[in-house]
Amino acid sequence: MKPRAEIVQFPVHGDSRGSLIALECGGDIPFEVRRVYYIYGTRSDMPRGFHAHKHLKQMLIAVSGSVTVSCEFGATKERFLLDSPSRGLLLEGLIWREMHDFSPDCVLMVFASEHYREEDYIRDYQVFKQENLSWI
Repeated sequence: MKPRAEIVQFPVHGDSRGSLIALECGGDIPFEVRRVYYIYGTRSDMPRGFHAHKHLKQMLIAVSGSVTVSCEFGATKERFLLDSPSRGLLLEGLIWREMHDFSPDCVLMVFASEHYREEDYIRDYQVFKQENLSWI
């Protein structure tokens, strides 16, 4: 699977009572969801992530607050600011990811295509760099 990191805009439905976002697998989230988790209560000076996945696809959404996600794949390095529940970051393929600058109220929800499997992780940056060479 070719690496891909891109912002996805979700349709917002709302009126004077507030807003609603409905996400559907195969549409807004372009894969079947097998696991959902969220990260919260993270100190702004405490980065997270520092890994890549071999096969897992993810959609990251800051449902509250904000966080910056740094991604590296092939010769590409990009930073994405997630600061609205109406946008998500789609990650597919071998992408090194780091999350920084969590706001105090950040709740980062992640939809994942697979159940947790430790063997899908690459946690050593040098191993990632070796694997990553095939995409340059």
